[in-house]
Amino acid sequence: MKFALALLSLAYVLPSVLGSSATIFIEFLSNPYPHLQVWESGVNAGAKTIAEAQVATLVSLVSTSIHVRSLLDDINALVDLNQGYSQCQKGSNGASSTAPPPTTTTNSNNNGGSCSGATKFKYFGVNESSAEFGDGKFPGVLGTDYTWPSPSSIDYFVGKGMNFFRIPFAMERLSPSGLTGPFDATYLSGLKTIVSYTTSKGAYAAIDPHNYARFNGAVITNTNAFSTWWKNLANEFKSNSRVIFDLNNEPWGISASEAATLMQAGINGVRSSGASQLIFVEGTSWTGAWSWISSGNGDAFKSLNDPLGNTAIEMHQYLDSDGSGSSGTCVSSTVGVERFTAATNWLKANNLKGFLGEIGGGSNDVCIAAVKNTLCYLQQQGGTWIGAAWWAAGPWWGTYFQSIEPPSGAAVSRILPEALLPFV
Repeated sequence: MKFALALLSLAYVLPSVLGSSATIFIEFLSNPYPHLQVWESGVNAGAKTIAEAQVATLVSLVSTSIHVRSLLDDINALVDLNQGYSQCQKGSNGASSTAPPPTTTTNSNNNGGSCSGATKFKYFGVNESSAEFGDGKFPGVLGTDYTWPSPSSIDYFVGKGMNFFRIPFAMERLSPSGLTGPFDATYLSGLKTIVSYTTSKGAYAAIDPHNYARFNGAVITNTNAFSTWWKNLANEFKSNSRVIFDLNNEPWGISASEAATLMQAGINGVRSSGASQLIFVEGTSWTGAWSWISSGNGDAFKSLNDPLGNTAIEMHQYLDSDGSGSSGTCVSSTVGVERFTAATNWLKANNLKGFLGEIGGGSNDVCIAAVKNTLCYLQQQGGTWIGAAWWAAGPWWGTYFQSIEPPSGAAVSRILPEALLPFV
């Protein structure tokens, strides 16, 4: 999820929570990289750093994690910077999936209407976001800076008929000594535990290094090291057929060709381990569906090669005015269809399969209609789109408007039954 800011510095007074003297300051800094520094004062003695967010450009785009649970209600606009965008059949070029032939059905809509000619998604569920929290705090403290998804959340969605969970995590915590170094045994164990639990329920788990094509704040340029990293990680999961490898979340600030080169290195690493499971690749510009062609991803990703032909193109799309997912107001009930049309045509023209890795909106009539129309459109494309996942579940989202964490996340009461479950 990205978040546009009109100002490079602002102060936000929070009398209702912190008292009349409490203030939040956001400062734009240029070193050691363009980022925002967030400070609080009037709460404890002196000012202290409480969060830090990298920005996509020097001007306005933020793509990172700010997790301030105690302030969530009063600084929704700030906390919505939480990580996110923050949001196959075998083909001739090998970068497609070996998914079984699609089944065409008519999905009943519990709130009126139906989706005729729909091909049921093979993978449908939610993102389980929490292990990537605490950006910049590495290794961080479990339970303070980050946590793992709750098994009860997995149970809840499986009970609703969902079968897919995308599990973000931080590369820096898994590989504290560098991309080619050994994995941290404790963090790897945590990842394996939630993955094993998920797949033991008959669901699929996509492991997602939620790093925006970066490691310790720097763009990953060493493709050999990235390939080695994925070889080593895939080796840990290659015996579990229900694990999917999501190579890296939402690259930004690099060219489409650089993103494609990085993804090809990841494919090479996974396959060199002997792993045969499905791979998701993501493009630059936060892998947005609406910018897939204009960003250059369309040209750059045509030549990806998977020797097993088991790769899908993962795209993300939010439905607010700037496509960031920072607002609960959707442009229109048809905005999703409009934003996916060109990318869908590209997938079909190149005999590729797509996966919608993140989508979100507010719990209101327009957004619910927009999400439903989007998912129906994707299911009407003859199996071109193999699945979709809502952003996001996770135990620390509090009152975040897209939280679908049971039992009381903001999106549980309407988004789940009205916009998502009709497509299970």
